[in-house]
Amino acid sequence: MIADVLLGVVAFLHLVACPYTKVEESFNVQATHDILFHRQNLEKYDHHEFPGVVPRTFVGPLFISGLAAPFVALTQLIWENKFIAQYLVRGCLGLCVLYGFSTFRRAVSKKFGSDVGTMLVLLTATQFHFMFYITRPLPNVFALSVVLLALSSWLTGKHGSFIWQSGFAIIVFRSELCLFLGLILLHELGTRRLGVLELLRHGVPAGVVCLAVTVSVDSVFWQKLLWPEGAVLHYNTILNKSSNWGTEPFLWYFYSAIPRALVASTLLVPAGMWLDSRIAKTVAPALGFVLLYSILPHKELRFIIYVFPVLNVAAARFCATVYHNWRKSKRWVVAALIVIGHLMANCAATAVFMYVSHHNYPGGYALHMLHQTVPSHTDVHVHIDVGSAQTGVSRFGQLNSNWRYDKTEDLTPGGAQMMAYTHLLLEATDQSQLYTKSHDTFVTVEGFSGIQKQFRSFPPIAIKTEPRIIVLAKKKGKSRGTA
Repeated sequence: MIADVLLGVVAFLHLVACPYTKVEESFNVQATHDILFHRQNLEKYDHHEFPGVVPRTFVGPLFISGLAAPFVALTQLIWENKFIAQYLVRGCLGLCVLYGFSTFRRAVSKKFGSDVGTMLVLLTATQFHFMFYITRPLPNVFALSVVLLALSSWLTGKHGSFIWQSGFAIIVFRSELCLFLGLILLHELGTRRLGVLELLRHGVPAGVVCLAVTVSVDSVFWQKLLWPEGAVLHYNTILNKSSNWGTEPFLWYFYSAIPRALVASTLLVPAGMWLDSRIAKTVAPALGFVLLYSILPHKELRFIIYVFPVLNVAAARFCATVYHNWRKSKRWVVAALIVIGHLMANCAATAVFMYVSHHNYPGGYALHMLHQTVPSHTDVHVHIDVGSAQTGVSRFGQLNSNWRYDKTEDLTPGGAQMMAYTHLLLEATDQSQLYTKSHDTFVTVEGFSGIQKQFRSFPPIAIKTEPRIIVLAKKKGKSRGTA
């Protein structure tokens, strides 16, 4: 119970520090908004105007919206502030992941000892990326809650549950999980803990049911026959179009993503695997998944978020061993100091990461400041450019029902259509100079631009910011033009 509360508090702090969302989360954010506020009126849903590169499933947003709906209805009666609903939606998602993690922790405690489970919680709480992501409405995070349940079933030998949960995670949310969960399945088959007949008995109906769920739900919302994750698999793997969004070297996950996610705990993973052969067998599928997934050139840390709890089990095994032996000799005392020092290093890194992330959503803060400054009864027609929409603006942030919000893309900078708006949210580029005669600079929002070393002071680093988003207001007396 205490462990669950600790992780809940840490997740809440991340949510409050970074309440806005980015472009990767936009589909699920807008989908939950539209389910909550537009309900059966599908014509008003955001995905019809901005469908994205590939379609995504509505199964996750529909489930989370159902959990959040009673609380959203209550808060709307009291405060009439839609942005509170975004907090609630993200909070419900975080609780789902934490439920999965709590189940996983109990399975770890049962198999490796309660002290390993306790250390797993402590390590996870001090690391940034896992706790930061669990409230963010990404496809990977929706899948993560189910993957944690599947891993728990694996550790406790519940093969039927493992197959059903794995099938749901793969078919509905993230098809690449067939590599991770498939390796576990092959291991169970190879060790004969799972028989082929049992696999077929659960696997065939699980595949049919999960596919039927996503196709039936998503065909309604997309208004065409569709299996979203099948389209994503075709786009990213067969067509390899994901490379359009950038590429990284083959070993990037190993030398960059995992060390950033686990921070100092990365160094303890090999030690935990060496101490306990059972741990090594548990971690092997996770490392195998990362190795196989590294073949795809487009890489992001969130793509492998499922392996972080598994790798942390190895580090937790080492910490638990030190805890049991630190009184026995000076060597173990030194090991205990290393464990304590590494936890402090994790916390320090988390503080830096959180501060940087707080400054990564200038679009959201720009729209918030516009609402705070301009009276609600004012006639406002605001244009939100791509940079603003990608860095924090969502439908939850469109608070005034009397204002008009427009995300129309590819408008001519400085053209007549742009001049029709009373306010503009724009990236702070040279194009903003086109509006110096027609608009006043209303607000300038700074965003993260880098880290500067300063060894002669404490702390030895400084976070650099620079103007990212500007809000322009049309000067009085200027014609609006024709939209």
